[in-house]
Amino acid sequence: MQMLVTGGAGFIGCNFVRHVLAVDEDARVRVFDKLTYAGNLENLADVSDDPRFEFVEGDVCDLDAAHAAMAGIDTVVHMAAESHVDRSIISAEAAVRTNFVGTFTMLEAAREAGVKRFLHMSTDEVYGACLGEPFTENDPLNPRNPYSASKAGADRLAYSYFVTYDLPVVIARAANNYGPYQYPEKLIPFFVYRALNDEHLPVYGDGMQVRDWLQVRDDCRALLLLLEQGVPGEVYNIHGGNERPNLETIRLILDELGKPESLIKHVEDRPGHDVRYSMDAAKIMALGWQPEVSWEQGIRETVRWFAEHREWMERSVARGREYFEQWYAGR
Repeated sequence: MQMLVTGGAGFIGCNFVRHVLAVDEDARVRVFDKLTYAGNLENLADVSDDPRFEFVEGDVCDLDAAHAAMAGIDTVVHMAAESHVDRSIISAEAAVRTNFVGTFTMLEAAREAGVKRFLHMSTDEVYGACLGEPFTENDPLNPRNPYSASKAGADRLAYSYFVTYDLPVVIARAANNYGPYQYPEKLIPFFVYRALNDEHLPVYGDGMQVRDWLQVRDDCRALLLLLEQGVPGEVYNIHGGNERPNLETIRLILDELGKPESLIKHVEDRPGHDVRYSMDAAKIMALGWQPEVSWEQGIRETVRWFAEHREWMERSVARGREYFEQWYAGR
């Protein structure tokens, strides 16, 4: 397998690259990444000397760069994205450009290269808020913020390339991933970072928004399975089976760090905040996959990883300090 992973220097990408190289000795993996604030070659340091690994710096919106990166490739895993809702609320342009235009560019390059498999990384957020039974793959999409809207558009664009051009696209809609190397703008690493510095934790609203937590190792196993067994043109939900109110997760973070709950500070909720995400994953489970990492075990393990990598966190925060100062001013 000659694989191209877009966004492979980011959180899910670097963990996926590491997983593929560990379980498939015949795999050759090329990472294509722009190295934005969240993309970091430091995340791939432990595989950088592996002769099966290659890194190419470039923008998924640049068609010439995409064509060059696609040379000799038979499998594409498209993960590159602007993935933070809060940033998309401040300015939607980067999310629309990277998530939609970037997906168009990679689909075009893959179509012209005649790749054998194109795995598109979507998200549970394309469904919007879940107020009843968990969403199945056949439920309508109802995104409610610029990030999820850009991902929903990319999701359907990828499907259109299967229908129109017979490009062998498989779409994965995953729940909230967490684990090592996640950029500290997301809930778990951000609150670990602030708690370690004895700073208050700005919790949106009442903190009772429900998220389904998927440990990134479980997600990586699911994605590799879809490369092997996923049916082109099909969508697969990947859930964690770990639905918890944010406040419960935050309290577990504080407990693992031995920090007081008095650090919690409830702040004004963000616009259009979805109250719950929930998906039915029976379709991928029928292929033999199921999540293996329990919520408490996974959260505690992840919190310890970040606590043990404080210098990595400091360097990461420094790359995006302007955002933190803008978004959290007064919160």
